[in-house]
Amino acid sequence: MAVLTDFDLDQLYNRLKIPVTVLRWALHAGLVPPADLPSDRWSRPVVEALDRQALLDAVPGGAITGGAAADRIAATLGTPNVPGERKCVTTFTVRRLIALGLLTELSASDKGSLVNPAQVAQVCTRADLAQLVAAESPLGPEQAAARLGIRRVDFDHLVRLRLVAPAEYVEVEFGRSRAGAVEVPLYRTASIDALPAAHPEVDFEALRGLGKGQRSPLAALT
Repeated sequence: MAVLTDFDLDQLYNRLKIPVTVLRWALHAGLVPPADLPSDRWSRPVVEALDRQALLDAVPGGAITGGAAADRIAATLGTPNVPGERKCVTTFTVRRLIALGLLTELSASDKGSLVNPAQVAQVCTRADLAQLVAAESPLGPEQAAARLGIRRVDFDHLVRLRLVAPAEYVEVEFGRSRAGAVEVPLYRTASIDALPAAHPEVDFEALRGLGKGQRSPLAALT
């Protein structure tokens, strides 16, 4: 068998034989140096210099799910998530905190996030936590239109004109069959709140005054 002279991320993971959560945290914390070769590859000398046990020992707290992280943030805010009820803090917000670099994604799967509980605890100490969570909370299209005080049809035109874009899509199932599943766009609350100031060319006051059935002034725009 040929001896590898360089390693990609999967080969590095197999070589070290450590949980992917440990490897991802070690990369984030600088315990594993950045790839020193093109195409995100590590040279053999760099890999051989890594101490597997030291990596295992240096990663604090293991990992918790995005849902558990959301629960901890909600509890910190004094609005705990209650099973069976609408959540005050959702995994959408956790994924946004990851996108902002405040949390580190430790999962290699697209099925859900894993994050370090110590890092979550650090986020929970922020003085602006409530404002941060409010800005990074999700709004569906109907909720976004209602927040702007406009009709859903006018909001759909804003999306068509690319004045606002969803942060992500979630699959929502109707009934027990996946045949009834649809993808629903979710928008950042901060992005929706910023729309009037970001696009003064749109007369939001006029849009708010439109009644049911009236033609939208945005309909003719391309």
